Amino acid sequence: MTFQNTREFAQQLDSQDELKQYRDEFIFPQHNGKNVVYFTGNSLGLQPKRTKKYVEDVMNDWGNLAVEGHFYAEKPWWDYHERFANPLSGIVGAKPSEITVMNTLTVNLHLLMVSFYNPTTTRYKIICEEKAFPSDQYMFQSQVNFHGYKTEDSIVEIKRREGEHNIRLEDILAKINEVGDELALVLIGGVNYYTGQVFDMKTITEAGHKVGAKVGFDLAHAAGNIELKLHEWNVDFAAWCSYKYMNSGPGNASGCFVHEKHHHVNLPRFAGWWGHNKERRFKMEPQFEPVHGADGWQVSNLPILSLAPYLASVEMFAEVGMEKLIKKRNQLTAYLEFILHEIDKDIDGTEFEIITPSYQEERACQLSVFLHGQGRSLFDYLMKNGVITDWREPNVIRLAPAPFYCSYEDMYEFGQILKRGILTK
Repeated sequence: MTFQNTREFAQQLDSQDELKQYRDEFIFPQHNGKNVVYFTGNSLGLQPKRTKKYVEDVMNDWGNLAVEGHFYAEKPWWDYHERFANPLSGIVGAKPSEITVMNTLTVNLHLLMVSFYNPTTTRYKIICEEKAFPSDQYMFQSQVNFHGYKTEDSIVEIKRREGEHNIRLEDILAKINEVGDELALVLIGGVNYYTGQVFDMKTITEAGHKVGAKVGFDLAHAAGNIELKLHEWNVDFAAWCSYKYMNSGPGNASGCFVHEKHHHVNLPRFAGWWGHNKERRFKMEPQFEPVHGADGWQVSNLPILSLAPYLASVEMFAEVGMEKLIKKRNQLTAYLEFILHEIDKDIDGTEFEIITPSYQEERACQLSVFLHGQGRSLFDYLMKNGVITDWREPNVIRLAPAPFYCSYEDMYEFGQILKRGILTK
C-alpha cells in the first residue's frame, strides 16, 4: 500500500478498519476536550468500558452473598480463574490445561524458577539478554545468590554488537552453545521492552534444549501483542502481566504457562492451598497434592476484584482473535513509521532513528525512536499537547499504537504535533 501523510488518507484507512468499533469500547484521557493520542499501551492499556460491569458484578455478589459468593455467585469465586484457560490459551498458543492466572509477573517468575532453575555444581548458569527489564535483572541476581552462586559467575548476558541496537539471533545461539553444559536456564523477554525487538522464541527454545537447559520467557511485552505458539514451540514455562496490551488495570494479575510435559513430573515448587487437589481442597488435608496442570502452581486463593477486569479484556480478545489484531497492528505500525520518515524529511537537521527492527517478523506494536538532536523537552512538549508516550534514557521515546483502540488518524495527528514541537523548539 502507498501511504499518504494527510488527514483524509488516515480517515480513509479508519473507515476501512474492521476493528474500528472497538475504539469506542475504551475510555480515553482527554486533552482540550479531545481524546489523547495514546502510545503507552506497552505500559498500561486503556480501560475497557465493559470492565466496570465485571467489577460491579463481583461487588454486588460480595454485598449480597458475602462468603457464599465463593460457590453461589453468578461466576463463583472458587473456580473464577478457570474462565481464563480457553481465551488465554488462544492468545498465547497453549492448551487450556497449560494456563493459569495468579499473583503478579515477577512473583510468578520467581515461583516458576523454583521449578525450572535447579542449579548444580556444574550446571548453574542463566542466559538473559543485555538490558533486560530491571525487574528480571533483580530476579536473576537474587535467585543465583539464594542458591549460593555469584552473580558475575552465573548470569550470562547476550550483548549487542558495537554500534547496533538489537541482538542478533546468531549471537544468542552461539552463546547458548558456548555456555553448553554449564547452562541451566535460558530466560529472556519475548519482546525487548526498550527496543521492541521480537525474539525467535522457537529457535531459541530448540537451542537451549539441545544443550540440556530449560527455557522460559517473560512475555510482558508479547502477550496480546504478537503471535505465540508456546505449546508448539515446546517452551518450558512463561509468564506475562495483563495490564499492558491486555488492558486489565494497573499492577494486575499475571498469566502463567507450564508445558504439559511437566504436569506429570514431580518438580520442586512452593506449594499453597489453591494449588491443592480441587476436589479435596476444603478437607484441609496436611499433605499437598497438586492440581493437575498449570493450576497446580497456584499458591493463594484468588484476587477476584483484580481478575474481573482481566476477564472483561480476555473475552474481548476472544471476540476478535489475535489474527485480526496482528493484521491491524502491522499496518498501523507501518503507517506510524511512514509518518515519522515524512516528518523527518520535512525538517532540516533532524534525524529520527528507529531502533526497532525494520523486519515485520522482528517487531510488533512498538517503535522505539532515538531522537538525534532532540532532548527531553520534545517529549515534554508532546505530553503537554495531547500525546501520551514514554521516555527512556538516554534519548528514546517508545511509541506503541495498540490496535484495539489506536486509529490511523491518531498517527497522522501525532506527526503534526511532533512537527510543531520541533519547529517551536
